[in-house]
Amino acid sequence: MVTDRILVTGALGQLGSELATELCSRYGPSNVMLSDIREPEVPPDRFVQLDARDGETLTRVVKSERITRIYHLAALLSAVAEHRPQDAWDINMNALFTVLEVAREAECSVFTPSSIGAFGPQTPKDFTPQDTIQRPTSMYGVTKVAGELLCDYYHHRYGVDTRGVRFPGIISNVTPPGGGTTDYAVDIYYAAIRDHHYTCFLQGNTYLDMIYMPDAIKAAIDVMEADPKRLRHRNAFNVTAMSFSPEDQAAYIRRYIPDFEIDYNVDPVRQALANSWPNTLEDYAARVEWGWQPVYDLDLMTADMLKTLSEREAAG
Repeated sequence: MVTDRILVTGALGQLGSELATELCSRYGPSNVMLSDIREPEVPPDRFVQLDARDGETLTRVVKSERITRIYHLAALLSAVAEHRPQDAWDINMNALFTVLEVAREAECSVFTPSSIGAFGPQTPKDFTPQDTIQRPTSMYGVTKVAGELLCDYYHHRYGVDTRGVRFPGIISNVTPPGGGTTDYAVDIYYAAIRDHHYTCFLQGNTYLDMIYMPDAIKAAIDVMEADPKRLRHRNAFNVTAMSFSPEDQAAYIRRYIPDFEIDYNVDPVRQALANSWPNTLEDYAARVEWGWQPVYDLDLMTADMLKTLSEREAAG
């Protein structure tokens, strides 16, 4: 059996840094090349500084490393993209176009994450279907819809094996959030342990879909390992694990930290983004076509987050 040789762009980001660890574990470190536009303080053994918009350098890396699969994660996230819309279009779209062109020439498969940000105010809010209206009102959302369509085009037009999922908010106990609307759901755990108090930038009754990082990584790998004959869809599968509000999350934290308190200082930009997104996703297509099944719910995630972060805090 031939082992895939994998390139990860945006490997220093929230998802990329943890996905890279799991990819190395599964496929062997010698088969995984990491890249990012930033140079890390301590570069991993197999790392190349790379702007994914630079097709010449990307082609050279893909050819020299005999890459067969690209996890393309380089992008500006939702809140940052609203403050820098021109940069968001440039980075999110031009980098994807370059990656797809290189993949077409080198016959690589490509994973590209989409997001609940690809939906908009006209989308059904509850149990949002896999195939539904997508009219986002943010630049981030616009780039995600365009990216979904571009990946579909490269598959149908050129036969590129493009695949992806629509991620909800991703919660991690390893890497800090990077400018997303769902960042509160990560920050709240750090604040609960440190201060027993958190000031949230979204309203307390704002429901959004979320997923714990181990399940997000599982989704990204499982969809790429799926039998292509089973895939009626290819890009932007809805995946979800849980839906909750800040008030719900605070209530679960109080099971472990009884004196935890939450108050609110609403950020109008991020609140507007959250209001335009679904409350809950329907992920039937992912479950049927490639066996998607999350492990963590809000209770299991909260217990694991607080345990892991508390142990890390105690260890200094």
